[in-house]
Amino acid sequence: MHSAHGIGYEVYSRHHTVRMKVEKRRKMDYIKCRRLVADLDRLVHYNNRLKI
Repeated sequence: MHSAHGIGYEVYSRHHTVRMKVEKRRKMDYIKCRRLVADLDRLVHYNNRLKI
């Protein structure tokens, strides 16, 4: 927890606002990664169609 988000679990579990900030950051990271995977997937499939 500390290395990934810069706070300890004790602070995370006690403070609602800190927890919400961490969860919002996790959600944004997840969305960014999903978009990256979708973009790469599109590139792979597009390039495969060109080779056939």
